[in-house]
Amino acid sequence: MFAKLTVRSVFAALAFAGAMACGLAAPTVASAQIPYLQMTSVEPKYAAIVIDANSGEMLYDKRADSPRYPASVTKVMTLYLTFEALSEGRLKLTDRVPITPRAAAQAPTKLGLPVGDSVSVDEAIRAMAVKSANDIATAMAEKLGGSESRFAALMTLRGQELGMRNTRFVNASGLPDSRQISTARDLAILSRATMRDFPQYYSYFSLKGFEFRGRYIAGHNRLLTNMPGFDGLKTGYTNASGFNLAGSAVKDGRRLIAVVLGGSSTAWRDNNMEDLLTTGFDVLKRRSHGERTTIAANLYEEDPRGPIMRPSTEEGDGEQAGLKIVLTDNPKPPAAMKVSPTLKATQTAPKGAKPKKAKGDWAVQVGAFKSKGLANEQLALVRSRFSKFVSGAEGAVEGAASSTFRAQFQGMTADAARGACKAITAKRQPCMVLSPS
Repeated sequence: MFAKLTVRSVFAALAFAGAMACGLAAPTVASAQIPYLQMTSVEPKYAAIVIDANSGEMLYDKRADSPRYPASVTKVMTLYLTFEALSEGRLKLTDRVPITPRAAAQAPTKLGLPVGDSVSVDEAIRAMAVKSANDIATAMAEKLGGSESRFAALMTLRGQELGMRNTRFVNASGLPDSRQISTARDLAILSRATMRDFPQYYSYFSLKGFEFRGRYIAGHNRLLTNMPGFDGLKTGYTNASGFNLAGSAVKDGRRLIAVVLGGSSTAWRDNNMEDLLTTGFDVLKRRSHGERTTIAANLYEEDPRGPIMRPSTEEGDGEQAGLKIVLTDNPKPPAAMKVSPTLKATQTAPKGAKPKKAKGDWAVQVGAFKSKGLANEQLALVRSRFSKFVSGAEGAVEGAASSTFRAQFQGMTADAARGACKAITAKRQPCMVLSPS
């Protein structure tokens, strides 16, 4: 059906779709290649990657090849195939996309149009890119592929041709399905391919909202407003996936692409995305001056498994699921690092209270944040949960020149610091032992 597909690959895709319909499809990526994917929430969901859009060079990765649920980032592939059809003349922006019973029955987020209604292709693209409308994604899949399962098979095949080796699609929207698996690396490959192959349509991902039948529909991607140079691509959320974002930004003529998966909230996800991109641009600039450095070397990572994940009550794109992911990677806590002799801290004790007498020169660091307020919140959280281990220590926030605020407990003995970190990391919280210089 798609011009770029070979006849052989089209038949393979159709056979795959037929097998799916009969329940005879080959084992999924998750079951065949990734036996440790299970329904539990023991390990963190976080995964991330940063690449140079021009060269494709990977500048940073954190479990970039571990399986994750893509949620609505799936729609980038649905849009890729839509843009492909437009560029080949098989589709026009003025063509109508009918709302079928299956499309109308999709779970929110959606436009909520009745069966028999229709939208233009242009409206459908806006609805998917901005509103993350699941009903419209299904309707577009049916228009282009004849059925959603058939279209999903073509999505998977096209992904493999683009280099997405660990991805399988079973629907066009990203609504919960344990078989629909991707990785941060694969989603970065897809994002890069979309802007490379269809630059004339990339501006759809930059829309903050759109008018539809007399009402304004706002988008989910807050970084389009909050981060200079950020211009796309797509958010995603389900209970199983956490808060996802494939994003891209331009600065000083350079473009970076980043993917963040498994965030604990929209704010957490957005902050992490901004940190990765901002640090990435700084690394590129310093490299141009002959300095050898990396994003990882310039980011304080609170935990080797990934940043701290706090519970969240926020709603994402309206998708819901109860699946959880467990991973086998479980690195040991990082080795002790030296405390800077120029450390200058801000005490967090109540005003007028006398600081406790220091018992030692060791410290533990329990997080690094973009604001002093968040650092103080972390100190309070750790003190309340691990008071037995930090009761004699002084809570302090170090404000670094890079605008990173490090939450620390100081004035500890070596044994106390090591014991505190052992207890804190055992509860999946970040902790790093800081030894005196």
